Amino acid sequence: MTVGRSVPTAVGITSHQFMPRRPTLQRFTLGQRALHWAMAAAVLAMLFIGVGMVSTVSPRYWTLVSIHKPLGILILLLAVLRLALRSRAGAPPLPEDLPLVQAAGAKVSHLILYTLMIAMPLIGWAMLSAGGYPIVLYGPIHLPAIVPHDDALHAMLRTAHAWLAFLLFATILLHVAAALFHGLVRRDGVFTSMAPGLPRVGRRRTVDVAQPMRR
Repeated sequence: MTVGRSVPTAVGITSHQFMPRRPTLQRFTLGQRALHWAMAAAVLAMLFIGVGMVSTVSPRYWTLVSIHKPLGILILLLAVLRLALRSRAGAPPLPEDLPLVQAAGAKVSHLILYTLMIAMPLIGWAMLSAGGYPIVLYGPIHLPAIVPHDDALHAMLRTAHAWLAFLLFATILLHVAAALFHGLVRRDGVFTSMAPGLPRVGRRRTVDVAQPMRR
């Protein structure tokens, strides 16, 4: 027997086909759902805090800044953890009758969301580093600078951070609109697969491409 090759059987099925498959999820796991809603609250709070920071010159500005920094790092850590959980546990399949454009849009919007939730805290961290500002998380806990002090770089990163915040806000609005569309119009189980405490119900059958077709 040659190591590394599949072993044919009498009915023409190779040994690779006996490997266990990941079961098809009907809902996201409890950990995934908890992370989703915790991150939703954190990201919305961050956006409103950011709006408050750029619209006030009162002493409350520094209070908002002191919240903005650690909250950004928390979002970064939660986004990485959520990606790790998704890689390990998987995700429920989309409805099989979902139009291709909508399915592609769902994947692209999720990619943009994850990218922004990771990139924006890193850009903010780099922006403060380039401006020579301390990155204070709480009390004596500081983060190190990740780029050298450079005023021109600070200005560029500040502009990028602001524009990406607008993009994040627009993507969240689109995400919420899509969730309501699935929950109220299509009622296909996509919304309830992430909703807390609700079983996934829907009238549309889903397909897992990893499962073998029945004959």
